[in-house]
Amino acid sequence: MAPRPRKRASRPKPRPGSRRGGGGGDDDPFFESEPKRRRGDRDEDIESEDSDDDGVAALGGGFDEDGDEGGKEEEDEETVGEKKMRMAKEWLQKVTEVAKRGQEDDDEDEDESGGRRVAEILQRKQLEESGRKRREIAARVLPPGPQDGFKVLVKHRQPVTAVALSKDNDKGFSASKDGIIMHWDVETGKCEKYIWPSENVLVSHHAKPPVSAKRSKQVLALAASSDGRYLASGGLDRHIHLWDVRSREHIQAFSGHRGPISCLSFGPDSSELFSGSFDRSIMQWNAEDRTYMNCLYGHQNEILTMDALSKDRILTVARDRTMHLWKIPEESQLVFRAPVAASLECCCFIDDKEFLSGSDDGSIELWSIMRKKPILIIKNAHPVSCTNLNSVDNDDESPKENGIHKPENVASAAQSWVGTVAARRGSDLAASGAGNGLVRLWAIKPDSKGVEPLFDLKLDGFVNSLAIAKSGRFIVAGVGQERMN
Repeated sequence: MAPRPRKRASRPKPRPGSRRGGGGGDDDPFFESEPKRRRGDRDEDIESEDSDDDGVAALGGGFDEDGDEGGKEEEDEETVGEKKMRMAKEWLQKVTEVAKRGQEDDDEDEDESGGRRVAEILQRKQLEESGRKRREIAARVLPPGPQDGFKVLVKHRQPVTAVALSKDNDKGFSASKDGIIMHWDVETGKCEKYIWPSENVLVSHHAKPPVSAKRSKQVLALAASSDGRYLASGGLDRHIHLWDVRSREHIQAFSGHRGPISCLSFGPDSSELFSGSFDRSIMQWNAEDRTYMNCLYGHQNEILTMDALSKDRILTVARDRTMHLWKIPEESQLVFRAPVAASLECCCFIDDKEFLSGSDDGSIELWSIMRKKPILIIKNAHPVSCTNLNSVDNDDESPKENGIHKPENVASAAQSWVGTVAARRGSDLAASGAGNGLVRLWAIKPDSKGVEPLFDLKLDGFVNSLAIAKSGRFIVAGVGQERMN
């Protein structure tokens, strides 16, 4: 009798929409589909009886660069991947419509002409995003009207030390001297509080035990990743704390610095995080892999501010009166020295060739990567008596000073102290804040020809931190009744 053939065990068929693998970090997050967590209804309100002027304020601009993409309501069941795909298709449709309107009068083939225009628009957008082409938007900023001004978004009990914005302009983050970290909606102002875990949980997340009896929660710096997943905070406890933006939970503590963390910056379109400290060192981390990568030395005093142009280029300012441009792969640096009798306090990239700095003597400097001295100095950029400033063109031999405002017009050095500068990357729009409560907007002329003031916005207190939305629609300021550092 012939043996019966053995039947093979049939494998279960995969369910529709299922994927093999664990969805590791090698997949493109743009096409990654993951369930969206619903935001809780709990709204944490921060009392402000003791200091009504310590808070976060936002000013809406008079132009909209990218259109109103954030005003559309999305369905609760839409996943993160579906939302990204929908927004990408909508943006591509807008680009196509602009290209079609521009080629209506052309005699060439419609498809060929339209495709060429779409390619030109996409190429220009890519150059602007990379900082190799500057978009001129300062002339389109409308001056504030009688009823215009900053709108208070969040009130903290203690002075606000840092603010940050998400790449999509929908969410903002602020931190205060008492360690409170808030996550708020830019349009509605609805805020949610980040809860610090217990000491045992922090130690389990690789934090070292505190030096004193109690760990300091004071926050000096914030940075949000470009993918919207991570928020980094740093302060007096010498640790960089990594938070999950979706759940607002603490997920990692990076140790290694021997001094307070004074500044943080994520590389654009990357998970690489840079930290600066009072111990004079700069450290590089990977937020995705939760790993330490590199350490850079070069400053001779406490590091105050940093800005990342890319994962390969960062800019730092320290109390040694120097500004360093770091080339990460080559492990090299360019050193720029402050003018006489000035100590640099803050810095920011304008594009890959120019950057701004602010000083404790009330001046703002425009720098070029081709020169080790500033190409332009604006003296008394934030005088107590607010009058218009006239910028001057640069000279081939030495920087010029406008000299319009005399020192006696400034009531105190603390009030004119430029504590923060910010720029809409790849454009000609910049802003600065000082101890006199002024936020001043500036237009950066092309080809290093100078800086022109646009208008002033008045706040009460010290302007400790500024952030300009990627869309250019608004600016956020963190204000307190004392200086951050």
